[in-house]
Amino acid sequence: MSRDDSDEAYVIGLCNRVLGEQAAAQHRFDWLLGDPSTNGRRTMLPVDGYWPTHRLVVEYRELQHDQPVAHFDKPDRLTVSGVHRGEQRALYDARRDTEIPAHGLRLIVIRPGDLNSDSRGRLHRSVESDLDVIRKLVGRYSDEDRVTDAFRAWLISEGWTPVEPTDPWADIEAVRGVERLIGEVKGKTSEPGIDADIAYGQLLRRMTSVSTAVRHALIVPTASVRAVQRVPAHVRDQLRIHLYEVTADGQVRQVD
Repeated sequence: MSRDDSDEAYVIGLCNRVLGEQAAAQHRFDWLLGDPSTNGRRTMLPVDGYWPTHRLVVEYRELQHDQPVAHFDKPDRLTVSGVHRGEQRALYDARRDTEIPAHGLRLIVIRPGDLNSDSRGRLHRSVESDLDVIRKLVGRYSDEDRVTDAFRAWLISEGWTPVEPTDPWADIEAVRGVERLIGEVKGKTSEPGIDADIAYGQLLRRMTSVSTAVRHALIVPTASVRAVQRVPAHVRDQLRIHLYEVTADGQVRQVD
C-alpha cells in the first residue's frame, strides 16, 4: 500500500477538510532531530501533518506505536539509537511529544481506537463519523474557531493564501499577489458590543503599514454584525477595515 492510500493519509485528509487547509505532509523541523549516526549526523524527524497558520501538528499513531509488532519492530536489528526499531519509535514519539509543544505548536495525537477501526487497528473509513471525531480532537470547542476556519476556507476559495501572521497576536493573515489581509476574528459572545470595540482597538494597533495593498478585516458571526456596524462606514473605509459575516452554516459574506 502506498502512503497516499494509507490510513495516515486518510486521517490527514480528514483534518484538511475540518481545518479548511492542506497540511504540509511529512514536514520536518530543523529542531526535531533523531539520534546521531556513526558519522555524527542527525536526521530531521518527520511529522504526519503540519498546518502552519493553525500552528498545529497532527500525528496518526497506528498500533505499532503502542504495542510490540515484530514486523515493524525488527527486534533482531539495532538502530543508531542502540535499540531496536520499536524502542526507537517510542523514543522518537516521546521526543515529538516534548519538543513540538516546547516550540509553541499544538500537538494532536490520533490513534485507530479514536476512529471506527477493527481489532487490528485498520480503519473502516466511515467518513462522516470519523469527521465528527476529528472535529472534536482538533479542538472545535469555540465559536471563534468555527468562524476562523470558515473564513480561512473562504479566503482560499477566493485565491488568498493564509500565512503565519506577522503579528503573533493577529488571528489570521493572508496574501494574494501584492495584497495582504490582516484579520481579527470574534465568535458568538454574550457581550457583542464590548467585544466589537475591543476588536476595533486590536485592529488599530496592527495598522503599522501605510501601504494601500494592506487591508484589515473584522470577521464575526451573524449575531455580532449589528455591533460591528456601529462604527460608521466612512470611518471603516478610511481605515481600510472590511467587515465579514460568517453564518451559522459557515457561509461568508462581506457586510459592507
